[in-house]
Amino acid sequence: MSPVICIGTGEVHTHTHTHTHTHTHTHTHTHTQGVEGNAESEPWFLYKRPLLCASLHHAENMNCLLILSCLAFAGAAYGCGKPAIQPVVSGYARIVNGEEAMPGSWPWQVSLQDYTGFHFCGGSLINENWVVTAAHCSVKTSHRVILGEHDRSSNAENIQTIKVGQVFKHPNYNGFTINNDITLIKLATPALLGTRVSPVCVAETNDDFPGGMTCVTSGWGLTRYNAADTPALLQQAALPLLTKAQCQKFWGSKITDLMICAGADGASSCMGDSGGPLVCEKAGAWTLVGIVSWGSGTCTTTMPGVYARVTELRSYIDQTIASN
Repeated sequence: MSPVICIGTGEVHTHTHTHTHTHTHTHTHTHTQGVEGNAESEPWFLYKRPLLCASLHHAENMNCLLILSCLAFAGAAYGCGKPAIQPVVSGYARIVNGEEAMPGSWPWQVSLQDYTGFHFCGGSLINENWVVTAAHCSVKTSHRVILGEHDRSSNAENIQTIKVGQVFKHPNYNGFTINNDITLIKLATPALLGTRVSPVCVAETNDDFPGGMTCVTSGWGLTRYNAADTPALLQQAALPLLTKAQCQKFWGSKITDLMICAGADGASSCMGDSGGPLVCEKAGAWTLVGIVSWGSGTCTTTMPGVYARVTELRSYIDQTIASN
């Protein structure tokens, strides 16, 4: 089943229901939600539209400029988490619609596309053979992985288009609670690593990324939840992590140990580019800490976005790669 658009209606749903949407054609799908509390939550993915982890609204009094460009390209060539092209992120200058990323500065960013070329989810390259994305993206072997892309409207970029070899959806993924929202994609052929394509580091099980730490999410997509069009250029935005206790104040018991939250406090990502990265700096390298999963259906600035917590899923990643 292909991913489909999920836009909030202002109601809280705790059951399975069916929508019919018309794009260039009509299709019917089943969407399962497991939510409670005062705001509706939605998996952040779209069907046949670019997706976003970039529409952020920041408190007006946060005007300092965060420059995340101090990483040295050191060690082995194309080592994990060390882009050859340094990212520069304006962290708290009241980002409303995100900002264009420096081309090539997030070289692990993946676009997942269907056979027609439509982007439906994001992902992260973790080595030359494997990509991490969200389980709810429902990746199939008929889909394809695009690497090295920045401007989706350009035909001049030196992108890599690689077939999906195998799909490993977490066996305990729960579409109701959105727990274990991770899928591993084994590429049919290895990615060619270079300045525009290189892997992100993956958080270790015992790593600690504390609440208040500023991290970065990236993707293509809506600049507001009801926008008609999407940006062609890769977007980025900085946002703070929340502790589990802080996040549960917003989302209650929906937040489990398998999730990590970012945003709120005047910042919120919107209709996140599902499966895409939330990266934080660790020991001088960008590290995959979260996988875009779900959040407010209307992109309210008072609710944090929710990501699959990579530290809790690292053992699944290691076991899957080792056995395949």
